[in-house]
Amino acid sequence: MQFPKPLIALALCGATFALAACGGSEAQPSASTAAPTQSGASTESAAVSDVGAKLFASNCAQCHTLSAAGANGQVGPNLDALAPDQARVKQQVTNGGNGMPAFADVFSEAEIDAVSAYVADSAGQ
Repeated sequence: MQFPKPLIALALCGATFALAACGGSEAQPSASTAAPTQSGASTESAAVSDVGAKLFASNCAQCHTLSAAGANGQVGPNLDALAPDQARVKQQVTNGGNGMPAFADVFSEAEIDAVSAYVADSAGQ
């Protein structure tokens, strides 16, 4: 399942509800947008984690084991045992390999970042 790009823009860039509702582009915050506060940063991080968790559940859990996601797949590597860092997950999700399909044409860059962060933060927990 692929999430609409406006939803990803909202979660990752702190875009306003109006931007997401207009169905427009993946607009970046304007220069006048204030930097997120500590509370805002944790809210944004939670939103990214939620997107990553949903993407993992619908696209990865059937093959991979990841306790945080309640996934017990036996086809791909056990991510809890492997505990890959975010860069490694991003590379694998983007390009595929070793039997795993590439998701570069399936997920947006923001979605790849979200699922990569989720896996890296959750593996081995």
